Amino acid sequence: MNVLTFISRTAMVSCVSAAVAMTVALAQPAQKPFEPTVGQDGKDVIWVPTPQALVDKMLDMAKVTAADTVVDLGSGDGRTVITAAKRGATARGIEFNPKMVELSKFNAEKEGVADKATFENADIFKTDFSNADVVTMFLLTRLNAQLRPTILDMKPGTRVVSNSFDMGDWKADEEAVVSEGCSSFCKAFFWIVPAKVDGAWTMDNGELTFKQSFQNFTGTLKNGNVITPIANGKLKGDEITFTAAGKAYTGKVNGSTIEGTTATGDKWQAKRGA
Repeated sequence: MNVLTFISRTAMVSCVSAAVAMTVALAQPAQKPFEPTVGQDGKDVIWVPTPQALVDKMLDMAKVTAADTVVDLGSGDGRTVITAAKRGATARGIEFNPKMVELSKFNAEKEGVADKATFENADIFKTDFSNADVVTMFLLTRLNAQLRPTILDMKPGTRVVSNSFDMGDWKADEEAVVSEGCSSFCKAFFWIVPAKVDGAWTMDNGELTFKQSFQNFTGTLKNGNVITPIANGKLKGDEITFTAAGKAYTGKVNGSTIEGTTATGDKWQAKRGA
């Protein structure tokens, strides 16, 4: 064997070895960034994963579809965001622990939804999530209460679901308990952000005055010198219903205008203020 032949064979072996090493490396799955521990400390709460059965129920309650943008506040290992992404939604997780963010990205990649599920290392109290159609969370009642003013300022109709913890005196529109596949933290609370209607509204033939308490309201309907109390006042997002003077009203709130019909088919309109 001459020197040139030896060099040629050596180079060939080196190339084959490099190719094999690269193939093996590519075949190896990426290693998890780290393994979280149930009960580990976080900024505001300890980490406890939401049981998958409850994740599914929460997204069912919110009727999540591919048309929705879902934001999970305190997204942990990313399971809620990933599940929403699997339903076709554009899903975003906000998580303070950078290691959990990396784990979530790893999990989203593994589940094939990295294009739909994104995660950011941020503080939920300092981050804008106002574009969400659905907000999910597993925090504490006191933290929910801190977030409540921000959530109530979101667009009417925004759906909000919480694992196990409520919003204080903002009572849930719906509650559900999952028994199968869940042994702890198995209750979900669901709200729909109501339109803001508190105050006076003028009509062609009278005046409405609403006193709002979240999705419920009372008030009066004034027509000439006759003042009639309002009953059964309800808001479901921008949809409004109430009864006055024995007549049922339904309508839609659009900023400073409400338009709708009565049970007898009569059209009505009200505008905010004088």
